[in-house]
Amino acid sequence: MNDLKNCSERAIHFKKARLQRQRELAEDYTEMIADLIALQGKVRVCDIAREMGISHVSVLKTIKRLTRDGYLMRDLHPLIDLTEKGKEMASFSKKKHLILSHFLRKLGISENIVATDVEGIEHYISPETLHALEEHLQTLKDGTSS
Repeated sequence: MNDLKNCSERAIHFKKARLQRQRELAEDYTEMIADLIALQGKVRVCDIAREMGISHVSVLKTIKRLTRDGYLMRDLHPLIDLTEKGKEMASFSKKKHLILSHFLRKLGISENIVATDVEGIEHYISPETLHALEEHLQTLKDGTSS
């Protein structure tokens, strides 16, 4: 019976990890789509595939899931747009991205490393830590560092 209990607990951890990976993907896609809309006014599957360096088939599968989950809409079939839920996620993802990038640059990290590290860190940082980094950057800007 103890093995079943451990298996069940382990399954819970795997499920949480899978859900976290799905959220990471949703954040990456919504942020990318928002950036592309701002840059070119419209987004197609081939645009996302090109920017992310993945196949259009992979993009289509993810777009289908994100549409089902309420992050995207596809009124005109080839065009992809964000729902309000998707816009909120994209905005928060962009905020995390900018704060973390600024912070790592302040530490003297090279731009190439910043770009790579932020793509991973942004998905795991807690709102509390993000807020603390944002406040710290503001004190550095104001010259009121303690």
